[in-house]
Amino acid sequence: MFDLPAVQKSIRAQGCDGWLLYDFRGTNVLAQRIVGLSEKKLSRRWFYYVPATGDPRKLAHAIEPASLDALPGKQKTTYRRWQELEAGVGALLAGAKRIAMEYSPRNGNPYIGRVDAGTIELVKSFGVEVVSSGDLVQEFEATWDAGQEASHFEAEKVTDSAYGVAWAFIADKLKAGAAVTELDVQKRILDHFTENGCTTYSPPIVGVGPHSGDPHYEPTPETNSAIRTGDFVLIDLWAKLDQPRAVYSDLTRVGFVGREVPEKYTKIFNIVAAARDAGIDCVKQAFAATRFLTGAEVDDATRAVIDKAGYGDQFSHRTGHNIGQEVHGNGAHIDGLETRDDRRIMPGTCFSIEPGIYLPEFGVRSEINVYVDRASKVHVTGGELQREIVRIV
Repeated sequence: MFDLPAVQKSIRAQGCDGWLLYDFRGTNVLAQRIVGLSEKKLSRRWFYYVPATGDPRKLAHAIEPASLDALPGKQKTTYRRWQELEAGVGALLAGAKRIAMEYSPRNGNPYIGRVDAGTIELVKSFGVEVVSSGDLVQEFEATWDAGQEASHFEAEKVTDSAYGVAWAFIADKLKAGAAVTELDVQKRILDHFTENGCTTYSPPIVGVGPHSGDPHYEPTPETNSAIRTGDFVLIDLWAKLDQPRAVYSDLTRVGFVGREVPEKYTKIFNIVAAARDAGIDCVKQAFAATRFLTGAEVDDATRAVIDKAGYGDQFSHRTGHNIGQEVHGNGAHIDGLETRDDRRIMPGTCFSIEPGIYLPEFGVRSEINVYVDRASKVHVTGGELQREIVRIV
């Protein structure tokens, strides 16, 4: 339900005169969700302007005149011709000087940049400054309600237990003298999700040896590799409860098929684990001190450990991402590399911390989830932190 007083309070806190929400055929899923139209993609452009104070204003096409009626605000205009649309946008913005939209300067954060350049040009033509709605989106789309929080803690039980299932599956197959491949393990994990009422948007990553050194490797019939004694294995998996508005749990762990893990693997794992822990500590310390914290700052703290160890060039991706109804959600990402994510880490949001070092022979990633609840308590979710490489025997 659209909470007008809360939205207007946040608009004022952002120093804006209003927030202009716009969508065309589902191109702005953020606006859809915020106003509650995510289940209904309209066929024509619509605008919903929420001023910092006063009555919201609506602009919809004449063939869908009632499309925004459920939202607060009595001022409604319909358009047929494109000239009427442009004039209608100008009327929505009358008196405004600075407004927020799903816009990212220079497209520095494409997760927020959902409004096309032409629409931004139109809005600016009325003498209005457009700023990013990134933190507004976080507050009203990326923060979890009580049901979503509960769904995450249920999902993490399934994702955590999936590792025991996967490691045992590999061990049992090899003990029996049977062949086992990346795709076999992937299927076993997917079966585990189904058996426990979970779903996922794509299959997990199961990477052996050099495949573990590819951060986004996907086993296929053409690349599928056998898992044998002496192999290093990385598994990255994600799932959520199979129910509306559920949110994801997303974890990565590594194992070695054998009783004694070679030092070359342990050395890299220990660096990655230390980087992960530095990121967690950064979050905990900031919230304990009630200090403003950005995603980029957490990335910097994590990355510094790997840089100091001399493997900075082998850590090729951001430290983490927001987690929501999509595994890569719409809140602040833990990123000072691919983008400079200066959105603040908000109570009620969840994100991954997943540093990695990727070498030609193998790669190590350790991923956990961090959830900051509404009371600003920091939860590290996904079971016990991996402290050593799992011995698959």
